[in-house]
Amino acid sequence: MNGRIALRGLTARGHHGVFDFEREQGQDFVVDVLLELDLSKAAATDDVADTVHYGELAERLVAVITGEPVNLIETLADRLLTVCLADERVATAEVTVHKPQAPIPHDFADVAVTLRRSRL
Repeated sequence: MNGRIALRGLTARGHHGVFDFEREQGQDFVVDVLLELDLSKAAATDDVADTVHYGELAERLVAVITGEPVNLIETLADRLLTVCLADERVATAEVTVHKPQAPIPHDFADVAVTLRRSRL
């Protein structure tokens, strides 16, 4: 049974960006993750060990967001994808990184990068 696990709005403070002040002051990053995987075993056993534990996944993602700074949210999204695909049960992962305080001198609703990767 193919299914999806979604984790939306995960927010953590990171020090990513191309400008010195972004790295010094930091800012909030908001991450949405969508995992596609077979959920039949978890549905049958009712055991969290048979699925992706979204609480543990959130901890690993926050460690990346708050960890080593990168210049681009594209790079951050790629690192987060790697975390998602570390679980062999995940067939496809999609990660969106939102940068709500991006240094843009105009009103804007959102800046985001989305990456998607599947196992071959």
